[in-house]
Parts: sequence; C-alpha cells; structure tokens
Amino acid sequence: MQGNFSYHNPTKLYFGDESLNFLKDELTHFGPVVLLNFGSGSVKRNGIYDQVVSILKEAGKTIVENHGVMSNPTLEKLREGIQIAREKNVDWVLALGGGSVCDYSKAVAASVFYEGDYWDKFWLKQEQPDANQKILPVGCILTMAGTGSEMNAGTVITDAEHTFKVGHVFDDRLMPKFSILNPKFTMTVPDNQMKAGIYDIMNHIMEQYFSDFDDNTSDYLSEGLMRSLITSSRIAVKNPQDYEARSNIMWTATWALNTLIGLGKRQDWMVHMIGHSVGAWTHAPHGYALAAVSMAYYRRAMKPGLAKFVRFAKNVWDIKGDGMTDEQIAEAGLEALKNWMQEIGLPLTISEIGATPDMIPCITEGTICYPAGYMDLKPEDITEILKESM
Repeated sequence: MQGNFSYHNPTKLYFGDESLNFLKDELTHFGPVVLLNFGSGSVKRNGIYDQVVSILKEAGKTIVENHGVMSNPTLEKLREGIQIAREKNVDWVLALGGGSVCDYSKAVAASVFYEGDYWDKFWLKQEQPDANQKILPVGCILTMAGTGSEMNAGTVITDAEHTFKVGHVFDDRLMPKFSILNPKFTMTVPDNQMKAGIYDIMNHIMEQYFSDFDDNTSDYLSEGLMRSLITSSRIAVKNPQDYEARSNIMWTATWALNTLIGLGKRQDWMVHMIGHSVGAWTHAPHGYALAAVSMAYYRRAMKPGLAKFVRFAKNVWDIKGDGMTDEQIAEAGLEALKNWMQEIGLPLTISEIGATPDMIPCITEGTICYPAGYMDLKPEDITEILKESM
C-alpha cells in the first residue's frame, strides 16, 4: 500500500433480526425531542413505524414527525426539515428508511445551526461546518440496503429548480452515532428498489477498486465483497425473502462505503458524478442511473487501467484467461459484469430510464468532473459516454 491515511469510524452498529431491541438502550444518550424523518409511508404500512414509535414513546421522547422524504431528497425538502427542526427545538435526528432518508437526516443535522446559506457552503462550495458550530446527533434505522449511509458522513441533495444533484461528504461529526440494521426490514421494499440498491453497492466498491496500481489490501477486501454481493444478489432476486442473502447484501452495503476499502487509494467517483446528473434529469432510482452509464464508462477506463481490469476478470468473475491476451481477459470481465446486470434486471442504457438525446448537453453540464482513477475527463468525454450509454 502506497498511501498515507488515518482511519476513524465512530458509528455503532446493531445488526440482525433482533437489532431494533437495542434502540431503547441508545435513547438514553440523546435529548427528549427527536425529529423523526421517514418517507412516503411504507414504514407505516409494513409496521416498522409503529414499532419504532412505541419504543420512543416508552422512553418518554417527544416525537416531531417529518414525513415525505423522497428517494432523491430535494433542497426544498431540506429547507422544510431545517425549519421544522428549528421551530420545534429538536435535540437529535432519527432517520427511519433507506439511504436517502439517512442522507437527508445528516443534511438537516449539519444545517440547523448554520446561520448562513448552508446550500452554498456545504454543497456548492463543499466546505465543512465550522469547528465551533453545533451539529445535531443522528441515528439511523435502515430499511433498504445500498448506500452505506448508515456508517458514513455522506449526503446527496437535489436542487430540483436547477436540475442539479450533488453530494457532499461531511467530516466525522456527521457520522451517525448509531445505526440499526435489521435485514428483515429490507424485505419490505419493492423489487426494483432492491435491485437498484444492489447495483449501488457494486458500484461503490468498483469506484474505489478501479484506481491505483499498487498491491493494496483494500483491493483484496473489495474482491471478496463483490463476490459475496454477486452470489447473494442472484439468490435474492429469485427469492427476495431469503434472509441469509438479504443479510449478506445489507452487510456488504455497509462495508462498501464506510471508508475502509478506500484507504490508501485515489478512488474514482465519476460514474457517480455522471449518474447523479442523469438521475436529476430522469428521476430514476440512483442505482439504475449508475448502472445505465457504467458499461460505457468502464470500457473507456479499461485501457489505461488494464492491469486492474484483468485482475477484476480473474478474481471476481473467475475468468481463466488461458490463451487470451490481457485485453481479451479484461473484456471478458466486463462482459461478465454486463451479463450479471442483465440477469438481475438492471438497465444498461440511459434511454431505458427516461433519458432522451436532447438531455445530453444538460446532463453533461450538470456533471461535476473530479480527477479519476485512470483518466481525467473533460465535458466532451462525458458527452461521448452519455451517447454511448443511450
């Protein structure tokens, strides 16, 4: 490993089909007024909401509800949550839902006590809260596996007015204080959300894996996580009620993006940057937007990152490579990735999720370009990738 780094992750996890039982223990560490963020109401229909509210009330907490957090949380909804938190003088925030609700809750927690333009400071300028700024504590009760938001400080917010979606990774202060992961809760989400979450997990791993050339322990961990995800996803797609498969997917999602496997690496988040912009224009599930641009992107990255793509083919997809050139082995690995994506029902083109050719200039303009693992992209490169993904 060539890089220098420090590692700290303060989030406490409770995992398993009885993990919600530990919520009452955590409640002793937080104030009396809790902002309960959740989505459109599925947690009420499936009974999870009632279980959580019962525990909160039994502990004497005052519950301030903020429902309607959407799958791509908007700036307008963020402002609404901040206003509620300020008016009700909440002491902490509890996210009940998938990664978007967790993201949103961290965004609210970071912004409540900032007196300036939080959108400009935290998301447009990518700055951190001042050292002396108060930040609300956050807890998460996860109902969908995918983002890893339960054990990181990331947030993604969409400015719907300007069709612009952007993420920001806060410092350790915004890491959830605790997260409760019950795999049974993930069985309540629709199949399309499960599939989108599966690819979000896969892409989180790949964006950290496809960078650098050194022999890095993180890459061995990534390969194991990808192999586990591939196996479990095939089982879960056929039988969404398979607890073992769903528990493995949930655990993989957490380790895919809790910062561990990215240590000592440059990382490459351009599929996410392009996917965010596609999602802003199509409103497609996040994982679907990532899947729709991945093949075109990774075919382009294969040549400069050939050695890693050969390793990916051999160690993740079991491509033997006898009598094959490195290019052929790498191409076979990408073909195996494509076949798996088709097998579990993911879109392979942006047209499948509602993008049209006339959107391409706007999607390009909304894509933030960062230095990538094996190549640095310009707007014209983004346009070509989008055309190839059409």
